[in-house]
Amino acid sequence: MTDLRHYVDLIKKNDDLITINKKVNTKFEIAGITSKLDNSKAVLFTKIDGSNFRLISNLIGTKTRYAQAIGSTENNIHNKIIDAVDQEQMPRIISTEGKFTENRSTDLSILPIVTHFEKEPGPFITSSIIHVKNSHSKTQNLSFHRLQYIDENHLSVRMVEGRHLHRAFLDAKIHGDDLKVAIVIGVHPAISIASAYQLDYAKNEISIANSILNNNISLTRCSYSELYVPSNTEIVIEGIILQDTIYKEWMVEMLRTYDFARSQPVFELKHIYFRNNPIFHDILPGYYEHRLIMGLPIEAKLNKLLKRFFPQVKQVCMTSGGCNWLHAVVQISKKTQSDPKNIIHKTLELHKSLKMVTIVDDDIDPSSPISVEYAIATRFQAQNDLILLNNIRGSSLDPSSDQKNLLTSKLGLDATKSFSKRQAGFEIAKIPKFSNISLQDYL
Repeated sequence: MTDLRHYVDLIKKNDDLITINKKVNTKFEIAGITSKLDNSKAVLFTKIDGSNFRLISNLIGTKTRYAQAIGSTENNIHNKIIDAVDQEQMPRIISTEGKFTENRSTDLSILPIVTHFEKEPGPFITSSIIHVKNSHSKTQNLSFHRLQYIDENHLSVRMVEGRHLHRAFLDAKIHGDDLKVAIVIGVHPAISIASAYQLDYAKNEISIANSILNNNISLTRCSYSELYVPSNTEIVIEGIILQDTIYKEWMVEMLRTYDFARSQPVFELKHIYFRNNPIFHDILPGYYEHRLIMGLPIEAKLNKLLKRFFPQVKQVCMTSGGCNWLHAVVQISKKTQSDPKNIIHKTLELHKSLKMVTIVDDDIDPSSPISVEYAIATRFQAQNDLILLNNIRGSSLDPSSDQKNLLTSKLGLDATKSFSKRQAGFEIAKIPKFSNISLQDYL
């Protein structure tokens, strides 16, 4: 069961889906309803003004549904993703005709593309996964890229410099070519999760999804781009990214702030394929689904790599207050006084968008903001335990940074118990047999 529809049926059976049959508008109304359900149930809209497509939002907007999507429990999400990355099972099933070929169009305006916020320049496709071929290895790459609707034949493509799609685009441009791509919308959420994982260059993220889905993904070769996409995809868009055309746009990112205007490449449509009674997937920028999709793969990656470099690392959490992207808390079993500072530097190196790393002891819950602040309040001395790094590469999303040059200041906080202090002074007092006491027995 590797398509979006089976997953929707699953969450519906679990009473984790709201279906809205009243006609809704793509301009602000869908976004407004979805925002009311943040970190709650998914929502399926069946009647959309101006479109015959259905639309689903907040699809994996809770950790419970995220775990369901990868066949895991909430506590085992990291291990499930790490195991899938290590296995790298490429799909062996090749279908001659995907279900997405049931219908065809050459007009992007048939899609229910949502305008989410009042100062956006227009509607954005936010769940789009772009497939591209690596010109050197001939392997494919999958990655998320938001697309702004320009007209019925064109979309602007948000690219991050240095990432795989951007490198493929520059390589094609050097050779005087437009870049052929296939864009998928409406896939099993395991494929979305895999596409957000930052694999090494020339690696194919579909191998992660295929491992998660027990080697059951079927691929179909697209007629124009000759790229292989999941056979059960709801919508497939083929075309080219033009080598010499740009379009100025800005969007709302994970921090739920407006980005500055950027000149981005332009995609030109060849054709759209879509299933009967198709489902369009929209992700509300800056809300929980967006942050889980992008943040949890990074969290899993940090857990894997930091534990490899430092066995004393117990757990890494990307914080909700840091938008699951800019701040991390690392729980360790401290062995030497230098452990925290070494781990801070390595954590910042592994995820360059990080702005702050806090190290806590293994008696502190790294997922609890109150526990972490308690550790800072009782175990941190700024004179000795603060690391400040200036003018180094950071996230372009942070409006307080030098966004154009990607320069920022970063903090490391060692909120662990100092070995030079009286250890009994750090012990958190406990009440004996506390867990055995029930207030109901006394009322």
